[in-house]
Amino acid sequence: MRVTVLGAGSWGTTLSALIAPRHPTLLWARSGDVATEIREERTNRAYLPGFRLPSALSATADLSEAAGTADVVLVAVPTEHFREVLVSAKAAIRPWIPIVSLAKGLEQESYLRMTQVIREVFPGHPAAALTGPNIAREIMAGKAAAAVVATEDLAVATELQKLLMRGLFRVYVNDDVVGCEIGGALKNVVAIAAGIGQGLEVGDNTRAAVMARGLAELTRLGVAMGAEQATFAGLAGMGDLIVTCMSPYSRNRMVGERLGRGEPLGQILADMNMVAEGVRTAEVVLDLAERHGLDLPICRAIHQVVRGELPPSGAYFGLRPAGHEADPG
Repeated sequence: MRVTVLGAGSWGTTLSALIAPRHPTLLWARSGDVATEIREERTNRAYLPGFRLPSALSATADLSEAAGTADVVLVAVPTEHFREVLVSAKAAIRPWIPIVSLAKGLEQESYLRMTQVIREVFPGHPAAALTGPNIAREIMAGKAAAAVVATEDLAVATELQKLLMRGLFRVYVNDDVVGCEIGGALKNVVAIAAGIGQGLEVGDNTRAAVMARGLAELTRLGVAMGAEQATFAGLAGMGDLIVTCMSPYSRNRMVGERLGRGEPLGQILADMNMVAEGVRTAEVVLDLAERHGLDLPICRAIHQVVRGELPPSGAYFGLRPAGHEADPG
């Protein structure tokens, strides 16, 4: 099976490196210099410093070339560029082939999940999402990890599972696409909150409470949007939330930590060569919560912080008084 991965960031490059030894794999990079480095030097220093890439992996900066050869397409670009890249690749992609989102976020203007964007741009194509607690560097280092491939058609999910699973990287299937995508998007907002706690040195008890209540918030919104509650206790919910809140490699946690230390958001984002999706997702989540009549105190506080309406030191003091644990808030 010929595989094309659109996006040569850390996660797109990692998935390409896993797949290439078994299937012809072509990685598209927006930068010609990155594509050349991957082909000629077998490295991607900007996104995965210190790792060698397999000789079987090829790379190009020509989007039409990359899209036109594929039997399956994995899309690993940030949500803000997701639709743009799909539209640009549309003429080259053959009919009916599966398109898999590796992005974790929501489209800013439409509030659509990425599989919904795929269906709008590519009607008739199977659309799926790969999500879970997946830190790219650890997977590249050969450490065990698990992910979920989510699509309503479990036959398609099973074939994608076979394609993606290798060695200690285990892939499960799930037909709750809404739950898997909402979990992957909202956990980034909670991770900013956990990072702020780290920067403020509030302690592990406080950060654990924020993670637990954050999981409750993303579960409530997900269920209101049609997801299954059990999904949020799995890899795409609790699993992804834990690693994104705790890992030193988590971009969203790092943004929160630097905010907690008093650094301005503009400078933090300017220093990054990768996208922290939680900053953009915070505003989308609040609007979605309002549509469904929900109050999400943690997400609301982070929205106020990233907009400059609330100092990070005040984020932990704007939450509602505790009531019954099963109640909202």
